[in-house]
Amino acid sequence: MTCAVAVLLVAGAVLVRADDNDAAGGRAAGTLSSTPTRALEVIDSRTPAQSAAGVSRRLFTSADTVVVVDRKDRAAQRRGIAEATARGVPVLVSDPSVPREVDRLGATTVLTSGRVREVPGVRARRLPETPTTAAHPTRRIDAIVLTRSRSKNAVAVASARIAGATVLEVPGADPRLTPAVAKTLRNRPDSPVLALGRPFVRNLPYTLQTVRRDVQQPTGGYLALPGKHYAAMYGHPGAPQLGVLGEQGVGDSVERVERLARKYRRLGTATIVPTFEIIATVASAGPGKDKDYSTEASIKKLEPLVDAAERHGVYVILDLQPGRTDFLTQAKRYRPLLERPHVGLALDPEWRLKPHQKHLRQIGSVGIGEVNRTADWLAALTRRKALPQKMFVLHQFSTSMIRDRSRLDTGHAELATLIHVDGSGPQGAKQDTWRVLRKNAPDVAGWGWKNFIDEDEPMLDARQTWTRVKPRPDLITYQ
Repeated sequence: MTCAVAVLLVAGAVLVRADDNDAAGGRAAGTLSSTPTRALEVIDSRTPAQSAAGVSRRLFTSADTVVVVDRKDRAAQRRGIAEATARGVPVLVSDPSVPREVDRLGATTVLTSGRVREVPGVRARRLPETPTTAAHPTRRIDAIVLTRSRSKNAVAVASARIAGATVLEVPGADPRLTPAVAKTLRNRPDSPVLALGRPFVRNLPYTLQTVRRDVQQPTGGYLALPGKHYAAMYGHPGAPQLGVLGEQGVGDSVERVERLARKYRRLGTATIVPTFEIIATVASAGPGKDKDYSTEASIKKLEPLVDAAERHGVYVILDLQPGRTDFLTQAKRYRPLLERPHVGLALDPEWRLKPHQKHLRQIGSVGIGEVNRTADWLAALTRRKALPQKMFVLHQFSTSMIRDRSRLDTGHAELATLIHVDGSGPQGAKQDTWRVLRKNAPDVAGWGWKNFIDEDEPMLDARQTWTRVKPRPDLITYQ
């Protein structure tokens, strides 16, 4: 019997679909398990049966006996797991793929528990009335198996343990979220990893790399959000008319943002990160040499603020006002800065013009495709450079500013995507904007609120912002 195997490369991982099969081996006596040859495999399994078969294929070389259990009867599964554990043999969930896996293992006996499909050509018998009591010798192989749920993947987990692998439960499919899991993976940097289920497919190569290399935020922890709040000064260096960040020099800006952060720290125990939101490209009244109605600051001009921020534990968000060009084109100009661990990115659709539009005559807008393409590029850069998760901020004060917002891709583990509500004016109107934009919103990592020193009527102080804006903003910016 020969079977084909389909292998797909997904973001650096080897993805083997659960209904594909390894080449069948010859029949062999006894039960042998082995360490996987690949550093990382994600089994694209959709059912517990596919997960169990995937574990068996990767961790067991041969087995003269296999236990097969009912796919629905939990009691039958528990009996089968107990028997397989005592005998030291693989356990599978009844499924059309079972005969192929039994053949690959070279099994001559199948023990069944509950209602189980027939396995042609192999002697099948029910589990013995008296469970096996003698335990098999303990196996140890250098492999780690990740599952979102030990209980839902109980059979696959049992087979992994019987083979001698370490099993870790990762409920959110992100090892950064579970400190004990992150520690184990960090302490075993060379152990092959086998992950069960589709939720691991997209992001595990990056998140695994992050915890194994201990790639943390400059302010600690693996994630930009949740768990932190950012108190930010907004503006452009040397341009006080564009915001508070331009009202003083570099050293004074650091001192001022640290004072701002202290105001919020005094209100509780939350982690407050001082932040500069630097307007890197400034919307302009005239077309300029490149005809895009946007003045792009040089990296050299921005570096003093970015360097000082790094020295003093200040996070940086580069803000883009692209005029008639697109966000991705402008973001790529600042790649050297975005390759730094403490620098994130903000898109300001108010200043994204269509052809023939001009600033202050129309409110700009952007299609979600452009936003997602920019996010894809930033996520790929973050992953390729092994950087900690970056803030990805979308400014918005009307529903029309981001077209088809419901299709926003929030699935990048490399990015903490945040919608920043930018309305100015009376507090009642600002709260209305906050509620409207949060309604039916994508599942973003956080929300931002902007305090306008001159335009708000009146501007909330730190305590009022912290207590009156619900839910509490993750990014609070002052302009």
